[in-house]
Amino acid sequence: MLSSGQRLGGTAGVLVAAILWGTTGTAATYAPDLSPLAVGAVAMGIGGLLQGLIAAASITRQRRLIARHRRFLLTGAVAVAVYPLAFYASMRYAGVTVGTVISIGSAPLLSALIEYRLDGLRLTRQWICGAAAGIAGMVLLCLAEGGEHGSGNNHVVAGMLLGLLAGFTYSLYSWSARRLMQGGVAPRAAMGATFGAGGLLLMPVLLLTGAPLLAAWNNAAVGIYMALVPMFVGYLCYGYGLARIPASMATTITLLEPVVAALLAVLLVGERLPPSGWAGVGLIVACLAVITLPPGLLPFRPGRRRTDTV
Repeated sequence: MLSSGQRLGGTAGVLVAAILWGTTGTAATYAPDLSPLAVGAVAMGIGGLLQGLIAAASITRQRRLIARHRRFLLTGAVAVAVYPLAFYASMRYAGVTVGTVISIGSAPLLSALIEYRLDGLRLTRQWICGAAAGIAGMVLLCLAEGGEHGSGNNHVVAGMLLGLLAGFTYSLYSWSARRLMQGGVAPRAAMGATFGAGGLLLMPVLLLTGAPLLAAWNNAAVGIYMALVPMFVGYLCYGYGLARIPASMATTITLLEPVVAALLAVLLVGERLPPSGWAGVGLIVACLAVITLPPGLLPFRPGRRRTDTV
């Protein structure tokens, strides 16, 4: 059972992370010469290694405990490596708003399914209502942006599929990191080990695709910003929140990210958002309000662990 202080602190940490992450799509547009693979590799690769570095002492102290739960570490590391490649490719093909909305908007549902299948957690009516509002908002945003940019385009469809892959891997590494924490690993060590290992997996991709980072100052500036602010600082905040609230609740709160992304895309990039898109933004905000209601109406409660769940 979550205390009010835990819920409030965890929610605040995840909200700050979501706001920072919402800037990544707009930031990437200022370095058009960088491929989405290069953007993803430098952002999550360097950011992940920095998280591993600052958590090195904690990881060393808990290395035996981490090794005991290595299946969660390996699962999370692979998911961390795949997520940014799919996420930035999705935004490149489908646009900043649609790519972000699909990637992040699908995460609460996918996270809930992961927890339902692997942890035996049961959905409450409150969570279902909140998630339904969020998913409806996601659909409206996608339809609005698709209508503006030609939703029948094969690139847009590919971008949406990549967004679903990003949403799944995002949910998976959130679940894996939280399982490490539940196994007794300190939050800093769990996040540092997961993202540090994922960052190492991304280094070959960065070596193969990152040459344009040194070709122009704007490319380098974007790379530095992405690695240090949304990925490093943002994930520190996310780890703080994830240690205090369920992964499914955390991924639902991050539905704020596509709202921030949509606003920045309209204000800075020049993407247009019709009335139906703004209605989608409103539904996502409503989802956040429902999901984060007081403890008596928590979005998840423990269910019986099924016998086929290990």
